[in-house]
Amino acid sequence: MNPLKFGIPKGSLEQTTQELLKKSGWRISNSSRSYFPSIDDEEITCSLMRPQEMSRYVELGVLDCGITGKDWTLENGSDVDVICDLVYSKASFRPTRWVLAVPADSKVKKPRELEGKRVVTELVRFTRSYFTEKNIKVSVEFSWGATEAKVASGLCDAIVEVTETGSTLRANGLKIIQDLMQSNPQLIANREALRDKRKRAKIDQIALMMQGALRAQAQVGIKFNVKQSGLNKVIKNLPSITAPTVANLYGTDWVAVESVVPEVVVRDLIPKLVAAGAQGIIEYPLNKVI
Repeated sequence: MNPLKFGIPKGSLEQTTQELLKKSGWRISNSSRSYFPSIDDEEITCSLMRPQEMSRYVELGVLDCGITGKDWTLENGSDVDVICDLVYSKASFRPTRWVLAVPADSKVKKPRELEGKRVVTELVRFTRSYFTEKNIKVSVEFSWGATEAKVASGLCDAIVEVTETGSTLRANGLKIIQDLMQSNPQLIANREALRDKRKRAKIDQIALMMQGALRAQAQVGIKFNVKQSGLNKVIKNLPSITAPTVANLYGTDWVAVESVVPEVVVRDLIPKLVAAGAQGIIEYPLNKVI
């Protein structure tokens, strides 16, 4: 059997990816020294890979599929298929922004004002393309890290850096003058692997279950009892994916109601349900919502 070669991102996404896979139905285990984690699925083999390199090795067929950021797939110019986005606002899968930043006391307010200046970044190809398209001549240099410190210490005039809220940049004495790109993790696949029916089915399975697990993290199940006469009143307050499930309670004029709702609404929803006559309210977590 030729197993699916699945790339797991090493670094900041590693633990979150393994936790997501666990919720999706796969358990991964590895020692701190191993680059080849074990997985409880004989149809899959795993390799740890830096997100910056993932798309290149997927394109070459060293890996059949993998998880990496949209930013690095664009940076590498990799010819791969994006199977799905993996986004969740409360985890490492939240979207990030690549921004153009200068010292807070700089007079530069627009990218064009950087004409003839030096810009450093990890995202060299993308940054050069951005300035070329704008017909702005700048020197773009690769940064091995600690990029914020380089502009603050005068080693360059501006940086292109990834951020979520911009707070780290502000803490380092920088200001954002332009958002360049929003990025998020994606499941990508080699096009030759997708032509293999068995591998395609496994990749689609992974995508389906991971998206279901991510969707479930933002929602909860809720169920309660209410008198038949008060049913319409509580239903008006109840958001759901489809219509809620309603079942008669044997030998009474009460019904049981069950639904899936966004977690963020629960704190406001429960008092409304109580006021409308709901009793025995139970909130419970979900593993997957497909």
